[in-house]
Amino acid sequence: MSQPLHERRLRILVHASAFNSLTQRITLELAALGHDIAVALAVDSGAELRAAVRRHDPELIVCPMLTSVVPEDVWSTRTCLIVHPGPPGDRGPSSLDWALGAGLRQWGVTVLQAVAEMDAGDIWAAEAFEIPQLSGGISKSDVYRNELSDAASRAVERAVRRFARGGFRPRPAPHGVARPYYRQENRRIDWRSDTTASVSRALRIADSSPGVLDEIDGRGYFLFGGQPEEGPLLPGRTRPGAFLATRGGAVCRATVDGAVWLSSARPRRLPGGPPTAKVPAADALAAHLRGVPELPASPVASSGPRQTWSSVRYQEQGPVGLLRFSFPGGAMSTGDCRRLLAGYRHALDRPTRVLLLGASRDVFSHGIHLGAIEAAPDPARESWANINAMDDLVEAILTTHDRITVAALGGNAAAGGLMLALAADEVWVREGAVLNPHYRLMGLYGSEYWTSTLPRRVGPDAAERLTADALPLVAAQALRLGLVDRVLACTPQRFTEEASALGQELAGSADWSHRLAAKRRAREHADAQRPLAWYRSEELAHMYRNFYAPDEPYHELRRAFLHKTPPRSTPERLRRVRPAVAA
Repeated sequence: MSQPLHERRLRILVHASAFNSLTQRITLELAALGHDIAVALAVDSGAELRAAVRRHDPELIVCPMLTSVVPEDVWSTRTCLIVHPGPPGDRGPSSLDWALGAGLRQWGVTVLQAVAEMDAGDIWAAEAFEIPQLSGGISKSDVYRNELSDAASRAVERAVRRFARGGFRPRPAPHGVARPYYRQENRRIDWRSDTTASVSRALRIADSSPGVLDEIDGRGYFLFGGQPEEGPLLPGRTRPGAFLATRGGAVCRATVDGAVWLSSARPRRLPGGPPTAKVPAADALAAHLRGVPELPASPVASSGPRQTWSSVRYQEQGPVGLLRFSFPGGAMSTGDCRRLLAGYRHALDRPTRVLLLGASRDVFSHGIHLGAIEAAPDPARESWANINAMDDLVEAILTTHDRITVAALGGNAAAGGLMLALAADEVWVREGAVLNPHYRLMGLYGSEYWTSTLPRRVGPDAAERLTADALPLVAAQALRLGLVDRVLACTPQRFTEEASALGQELAGSADWSHRLAAKRRAREHADAQRPLAWYRSEELAHMYRNFYAPDEPYHELRRAFLHKTPPRSTPERLRRVRPAVAA
């Protein structure tokens, strides 16, 4: 969304099934346009929504992500706009799944008015988008967080402007047939006959939810991933469905004509058993992997044409190094952090002037891997190992003195993942990204040297407010606050190219040497005032208590997050998006 509007200011209620990244983005962008925003989550049969309507008296209700029905007594008395993840005429609950399953190259978003029949209301705005044709395919969650999110942002802004101006008559929706829910029968993989391309597509369509249900040795698992493997991992022919190797928490599984990598898995919940969580595939499937070799994860995997599983890749473009990384869902396990640190140290051995970190489309990082922690025999101990591995990585970036480092965020970042970015000299972020600079919702104090880097960027008062309020930011807000240095207005697919070009400009700038000298002086001055070791020690003292004290809520909150336990009501912090946060 663009500039603050000149139309009248509206009271808008955002109603959603979850405060996910799209809901966060739409909420904050509408607030930035000058509207008075409140949020009501769909946590019950409608009582929460009705209470919010009485409290906020909205002129307009916007639903960015809704899996339940709006009560008739609400939509019949207030204009209620539904964001549907499909083009005009598309109906049904699994629109993006069906589009990706059919191999379509273009899809869309429609903003339509709620009526009795689902997805059949009049259309206020629609926006088409291209589905990227990536080598090895693209995941549903990637498209949703990027191309679909961008299209939804534009469509919602247009619809709200039309409503604010008055006089607009929405057009009737074209006739369409509602497609059913995309069930596991549609996703099922036959390892005896399905090709690598077919298996990869099925897995990517099911990411990040619900996964592909499969049975292994009589036990059910929901599988995730889909990266094809083009290199021969083992000599000779291998039985389709056999496990070939593991690498960095992922598992390689044979197909009839190759192999694919499974990044994560979730055991199917047993009748009467406890909920299960998505964890690294090698952890979830450990009982089935006896004798399966672990392949080393090279910290210098190239970004060449061969397809294989590697979460960290390095390449050079003249004086610019690109350390690209991508972790499922942005979660970084202890091993992930150590592999990325090894890649970073390799990059430092190269003769470059600028080092870009990230520089890929989609999620940058969300910090420590809660799923891997949950799967560990001792979650508190694994939490401690994970946060120390993150701190080691951040410290290496903060103490780099011989080149300019840039965190290039092509997508969302949160908690320790965002603080990882703040360790770099500059932070560049794509326009559509959503940033969450806080830890409080997981019951954590936080580490990654945030008590040094966050106040340094935004000032102590703003740092305290951001971490205490626990609200998200869109890129434009982050830029105004000083949290980031540059916002790139480009498509997700062009982000790497745009960031690389800016990196070349930075490496060739006339003041590069002066900037490097100033960086060294600033680090020396900061260390003289208070060394980095002090910040780490203080932060980790708090984190140790979070992990080990019996009265701390972290473990319960972690499990609730992983098991997708819905809140009982809309959190108080969301009931009104205050102008101080939205501005």
